[in-house]
Amino acid sequence: MKDSIQYHRVADTSDLILSEGFYSEFEFRPHYHLDYHIGLVVEGVQKQRFKGQSVLLGPGRISVMPPGEIHDGFGHEQSEYCMRTFRIAPALLNEYFDELTGKETDPFFAGAMVENERLAASLVKLYDNIQRVDDLTTLPVEETWFKLCEPLFSQLNAVTPLPVLGGLSLHQLQIVKEYCYENLSCKISLGHLAALCDISRYQFLRRFEQSVGVTPHNWLTQLRLEKACLLLRKSGQKLAHVAVTVGFYDQSHFIHAFRKWYGINPSKY
Repeated sequence: MKDSIQYHRVADTSDLILSEGFYSEFEFRPHYHLDYHIGLVVEGVQKQRFKGQSVLLGPGRISVMPPGEIHDGFGHEQSEYCMRTFRIAPALLNEYFDELTGKETDPFFAGAMVENERLAASLVKLYDNIQRVDDLTTLPVEETWFKLCEPLFSQLNAVTPLPVLGGLSLHQLQIVKEYCYENLSCKISLGHLAALCDISRYQFLRRFEQSVGVTPHNWLTQLRLEKACLLLRKSGQKLAHVAVTVGFYDQSHFIHAFRKWYGINPSKY
């Protein structure tokens, strides 16, 4: 395998860059970054050294490097490996920390290797989702960020999440649902919905789930699909038009979601 690396810039923010590298000969010399790096090896094994210790980073493990942490990296026993990395500006991650804790937070933690197969798999999925939609503020991406930040950085003792007490009020739920009904064809973000209730995105996510039983993204997806079913009952409706009308990213995403929830293609509904 030939050494190669690709960078993916997220369209709606300059605070996050994704990278994927395939390494066979290249070695990272001792270095540091000005941003946070969350790294995952999806194939092979990388050996890292930091803080006087050596660790092996392979599938199921997560490397978390804060700004300024000196570390290196190379293939274990000269093996090839593939690594994916989230390069996160401090301002963006601090924004998540502030919402998790309910106050301004200046987190401090040393470089670490976290062994957690479930979290690692979820981060890989998040990486794929951000690349696919090219957008950090889509509802499923925002939800996943908060659901991953909480256990990952709690495990590092970097943050103590603010407790979530109770669900949304009936009035808040009504406002949120009416907004979704009226703006179904538009992009709806977690930030939009949280602002309607005058609470943080993290609090909204947790409280909505307590009140409704599913995440905002799942609820909104089902609403879009149910509205699509109503449109599909009318003859002559093109799938691309239906997909846009109910707010799907494109026709292929609409077909995939419809088949996932109903077991058939929308063309056969």
